Amino acid sequence: MSKALATIAMSVPQGNIESYITAIHSVPVLSPENEKELAVRYKDSGDLNAVRELILSHLRFVVHIARSYKGYGLPQADLIQEGNVGLMKAVKRFDPEVGVRLVSFAVHWIKAEIHEFVLKNWRIVKVATTKAQRKLFFNLRSAKKSLNWLNNDEIKAVADDLNVSEIEVRRMESRLNSRDTGYDLPNDADEETSFAPAAYLESENSDPADTVEQENWADHHQTKLMNALKTLDDRSQAILNARWLADEKSTLQELANQYEVSAERIRQLEKNAMNKLKANMS
Repeated sequence: MSKALATIAMSVPQGNIESYITAIHSVPVLSPENEKELAVRYKDSGDLNAVRELILSHLRFVVHIARSYKGYGLPQADLIQEGNVGLMKAVKRFDPEVGVRLVSFAVHWIKAEIHEFVLKNWRIVKVATTKAQRKLFFNLRSAKKSLNWLNNDEIKAVADDLNVSEIEVRRMESRLNSRDTGYDLPNDADEETSFAPAAYLESENSDPADTVEQENWADHHQTKLMNALKTLDDRSQAILNARWLADEKSTLQELANQYEVSAERIRQLEKNAMNKLKANMS
């Protein structure tokens, strides 16, 4: 599919959809003769102006099909846009010499794209993965007369009509009636009184005994470090604090200026203090 064709199909507005529908209905419907002429021009020479006219004259038909899927709760603009992609694919494959109208040939491609979009976006978790499940999904949605669960007779009727088992019908109905739960809390939720599924996942460090042991071990080392520091002279303590423990650490030259010695001398004092510190901690 060329980039120029893709641009034609990506023009469905996300805001005022009614303006878009009004605009496409202003495009005249092609006569069979004009349609065939344009299709031949595109097939023989790749005339993009011809294919543009073919697509624009059939956009109203895409809207008509997309409206039949409004019961899935998906944005109408998205459904129309996916249908337009299917129309483009149909135009690319349309053979004007077969003797059928483009609208008859394009139905399959338009519905196929919309079906794929519905299955991918109607639920976070896919409800239908195999070809048989997809057929059951759309037919069961049409067969349900209300939001209530089907009774045994209705389930048997659907199973017989679609040539599937009653168990498959019950499983699909369960998927259709289920609702997704967000992994995290909504932005406006109270974190102190609400809990998302993420809060119930087991942590790799969930053993309380391990947690207490790690905390005690950290406290133990912290205590040993503080006690070892106290064994050093004041200048060595100040240098180590400035070089390693302070939030804004000092450079060798800054400490050299402070103590009025060379930076090399500060480095030596730091190294000696570190050796003493390691020996006292061990």
